[in-house]
Amino acid sequence: MTANGFCGDLLDIGGQDEQAEQRSCLICGDRATGLHYGIISCEGCKGFFKRSICNKRIYRCSRDKNCEMSRKQRNRCQYCRLLKCLQMGMNRKAIREDGMPGGRNKSIGPVQISDEEIERIMSGQEFKDDANMPEHTWGNNGDSDHSSPGNGVSDGNQPSPVSTLSSNRSVELNGYTAALREQYIGNAMAQHYQFLPHLFGYAAQPRSLYPQSHTLISQLVAAEELAPLGTPMLIEDGYRVTQVELFALLCRLADELLFRQISWIKKLPFFCELSIEDYTRLLSATWQELILLACLTVYSAQVLGDLANVTDKYTPSDDELQSFSEDGMEVMEKLIYLFRKFHQLKVSNEEYACMKTINFLNQDIRGLTNVTQLEQLNKRYWYVCQDYTEYKYPHQPKRFPEIMMCLPEIRCIAGKLVNIPLEQLPLLFKAVLHSCKSRK
Repeated sequence: MTANGFCGDLLDIGGQDEQAEQRSCLICGDRATGLHYGIISCEGCKGFFKRSICNKRIYRCSRDKNCEMSRKQRNRCQYCRLLKCLQMGMNRKAIREDGMPGGRNKSIGPVQISDEEIERIMSGQEFKDDANMPEHTWGNNGDSDHSSPGNGVSDGNQPSPVSTLSSNRSVELNGYTAALREQYIGNAMAQHYQFLPHLFGYAAQPRSLYPQSHTLISQLVAAEELAPLGTPMLIEDGYRVTQVELFALLCRLADELLFRQISWIKKLPFFCELSIEDYTRLLSATWQELILLACLTVYSAQVLGDLANVTDKYTPSDDELQSFSEDGMEVMEKLIYLFRKFHQLKVSNEEYACMKTINFLNQDIRGLTNVTQLEQLNKRYWYVCQDYTEYKYPHQPKRFPEIMMCLPEIRCIAGKLVNIPLEQLPLLFKAVLHSCKSRK
């Protein structure tokens, strides 16, 4: 199985519904997939609207509440995205109260609500009246398909999977209680949950690591293959690497990294808790993200060392330079940003293992058969990762949200890499590695 073949299969899957391609999402203009919550929309806006309403999220707009909504711009302002969903008639009453897939009432169509009612939803007043819950404020990237370095996200606005506060459970807003922590880390997972901790709530003071967290993290690290990559990357002095040779090397590295991800799945401590079908769908959707995360962290020394030395020996032609696409430039900038960000964070093997698991357990992937169990596993390792960073880095209270903010960036880049012409990949990696290597 090669990375190219895998990528081709995914692209083939994406082109099966020709009729759907003729329709555009009324929110962002992306390819619509059907009638969702009363209006024609894409999967991204459907999921965004559902999460925003189910999790009672409150966003802020840093501009004039009139941001552009397009496929490329829709994640820059979540306030304006939700506002347009409501203005176009998305019906929040069509969402199932249990948060499971499928509408609550298939016959419910679009609705027209007053500006006053929209403002009550956007401000969170309606949520507080309904559930008598304290206000949670989310920044522009509180729920996004991806984020970008230039989004202007404030330090206090970081992503969290869920922000709903249970009305029948007392939970500290400035840190989660031991009882709730044990529910997800130590004991058998409950079937229902309604709250995850605020990411900036914990105090910066030394303490011990919870025993359950130590066990779970040790299991994750043990599942990893952390030995150096075996693909040969040594080039004789004076040898000039061609575009074809560099591309072939990148393919061999992708093959080796993909094989390591397959082996990793079989060693996961929860391997028996999900079906093979679900693992296949998860890997098909996230393999590029997993490979990219590995290159940014545990294999970064080899990537910025051996691989960068190979790319230094490759000189692109004038035609290659002239034909480099705008999409390639965008990916290049985001990759350079992420390489520098991870170099600054110095992510440990334990954090890497948690980040990788959290990213892999993506319950938003279509076609999964056990979404509830997957969601519970995802939340378990969120708690574990936060517990570890609190313990290991007591004087870096923002570390956990910072490393979690890297995951949507990785997902964004992995998605865009699919659209980069294959012949441009050698130049892309040369530019990224040259820039990162020179500023290490």
